[in-house]
Amino acid sequence: MSRDLHIRAATPEDLDWIHELRHRVYAQELGQHTSRPDHRLYDALDGDNVYLVAARGPVRIGFVSLTPPWLGRYGLDKYLTRDELPLLSEGGLFEIRILTVEPRWRSTVVAPLLMYAALRWIASRGGRTVVAMGRTELLAMYLAVGLRPVGHTVRSGAATFEVLTGEVTELTRVATARYGTVLERLGSMVDWQLDMDWAPGPDGCEHGGASFTAIGTDFRTLHRRHEVVAADVLDAWFSPAPGARAALTEDPAWSARTSPPTGADGLLSELAKARGLPLETLVAGAGSSDLIFRAFGRWLTPESRVLLLDPGYGEYAHVTERVIGCHVDRFRLYRKDTWHIDFARLASVVGAGRYDLVVVVNPNNPTGRHASAAELRTLIAAAPAATRWWIDEAYLGYVDLAESLAPLAAVDPRVVVCTSLSKMYALSGMRAAFLVAEPATAALLRRWTPPWAVSLPAQLAAVAALRDPGHYRSCWLRTHTLRRQLAADLAAVAETATVEEGVANFLNITLPHDGPSAARLVRECRRHDVYLRDLSPLSPQYEGRTVRVAVRDATENARIVAAYAAALETLRPGSLTRHSPRPPADVTAGHAR
Repeated sequence: MSRDLHIRAATPEDLDWIHELRHRVYAQELGQHTSRPDHRLYDALDGDNVYLVAARGPVRIGFVSLTPPWLGRYGLDKYLTRDELPLLSEGGLFEIRILTVEPRWRSTVVAPLLMYAALRWIASRGGRTVVAMGRTELLAMYLAVGLRPVGHTVRSGAATFEVLTGEVTELTRVATARYGTVLERLGSMVDWQLDMDWAPGPDGCEHGGASFTAIGTDFRTLHRRHEVVAADVLDAWFSPAPGARAALTEDPAWSARTSPPTGADGLLSELAKARGLPLETLVAGAGSSDLIFRAFGRWLTPESRVLLLDPGYGEYAHVTERVIGCHVDRFRLYRKDTWHIDFARLASVVGAGRYDLVVVVNPNNPTGRHASAAELRTLIAAAPAATRWWIDEAYLGYVDLAESLAPLAAVDPRVVVCTSLSKMYALSGMRAAFLVAEPATAALLRRWTPPWAVSLPAQLAAVAALRDPGHYRSCWLRTHTLRRQLAADLAAVAETATVEEGVANFLNITLPHDGPSAARLVRECRRHDVYLRDLSPLSPQYEGRTVRVAVRDATENARIVAAYAAALETLRPGSLTRHSPRPPADVTAGHAR
């Protein structure tokens, strides 16, 4: 088999063949449906579902249908009620339907390839669970890839189906563990035309920062940092405070070879003074991820129940679900509510959920929305005593540090506040963070902190940064001005796309349903060395249509706008853009990758 075997999304020209093949197989061959005079088979989901197609050259040879959760209905609704199959009401559920292959290709890899393509498409849209109907005579094939019966058999005409389900992470694990060698071989042979990568990432957690790949992770082409716009990761657009820069450059040879204070004592003392907190309530870490892994690993087990906001920062789902294996529920935020938390609904869910841990990122990444300290205090006060709250305030400086729940965390054993010094203080490369907890909780976590967890350069820079709050207040205020201008410029490019600002150092663009996917937009912008973040893997709430854009300085923001306009013109000529200005020469020179 050569690379003339294509896997791609269906085009309008494919639909007549799909309907004809469906009729041939499910009406004439299997007797599931009554034959129709036009020899075409349709159903109520046609026009809204997604078809993936396998073709050899110009010859179509198979397809599979996908029903995403944002449609609000599934093919299985025809056979089972939501009471009979509550799975259909869960968030993040995608349906795989009517896997169909031309008869002469059924003994080849086409059917497994289409199943794998469906899994990758679902994972790339933030899917967490799949449901499918598998013909009983093919049940062994479905069980082999990790699907399991839910206990319902469906009869449709002369055909009998077993209702099957599986978790996306587990199905991905099975695919790579059992069939990794085969998939690797096929990946080099198949013309993969879908808008996601052939294989999942190595650690299963999607982060921004693909822009560093363009710069060069071997550090041999660092000059590329001046050419690449890294708007896919939320590093500050501004420089650290002058004192922090001086601390890093005064004697770098000494700071490189010298072991730092073992427990970052000076940094913790400076934090206590700067934030007005008791020293014994503070724990230092090499970035917030260090603290998340360390704390959650001590507190949680596979039996623990965790509630996460959805959409929300992906590290929390990764650690709780994939690393520890907790039972994780999502509290869904909705676009119609402008992504704000419905506190009455959240209070009801927490009150009834018997959760060991509730995680709130505030301001939320990736929605950019902020919940007031007063609302959160009221929510926590009414919550069950056994529920611990983890409040992530990595971007709070862009709102007001007076809104922090750190004073509450210092006295309430149910509350922990985690704050990164990376994003707000322009120290992402230093990896420094801290959390606030009542003294007994903080002491336990300090006991599980390895010595020298925060490097000497990081401690020096962080202490100096904390001593210059005026520098950062002015930078945070300037960020709001830059964000508003960037939002206005992006909105002027495409009237059918939606730009949402939020309160932090980023904004989101949601493309129309008939526009390109977020993944395609991101890839096209990379041709101009502009890197944006596809939010699709974080949550199905984004429907594969939303990208996050970090605020950069004025010059780089202009490049972002120009690349966005050029990408839309390339992807959907004449249908999205109001105007497609040619980027000025000083913006695009040297950036045509």
